[in-house]
Amino acid sequence: MVTVGVSFVAASGCFAANPHIGAWKLNEAKSKLAPGMGKNNTVVYTEEGDKIKVTVDGTDKDGKPTHSVWVGKFDGKAYPIKGNLAYNAIGYRVINERTNAIQTLKDGKLVWSGMITVAKDGRSRTVNIHGTDPSGKKFSAKVVYDKA
Repeated sequence: MVTVGVSFVAASGCFAANPHIGAWKLNEAKSKLAPGMGKNNTVVYTEEGDKIKVTVDGTDKDGKPTHSVWVGKFDGKAYPIKGNLAYNAIGYRVINERTNAIQTLKDGKLVWSGMITVAKDGRSRTVNIHGTDPSGKKFSAKVVYDKA
């Protein structure tokens, strides 16, 4: 489930020029997923008023289907996520037009954090994260998505 949050992307103030908006598909061959963690196969970002809605479909560590929805602003504050058991809130901070910082939280406690960057050509994005799993073991991952 850790990669569920990985797929959520932050937006700049101007949604029309936001390179994160759209559908993304996991490129597993280019990714280095954290052992024992789930994966997000498709991620779709849409505008919803002054917020972004992120819908994620994937599989958990046991191969069972997962579905998560996050709606929020990219102001550094944590907003709730539905459909995820590993964490219950995500906060984003815009670094620049193509890069965002991300933090996932469980009951206010940091689970993992990282950076999300869309390539200059807009055809892919890379999510680099690090954190601690529920058993206390540290992990890191590099997850690559291609624009669908």
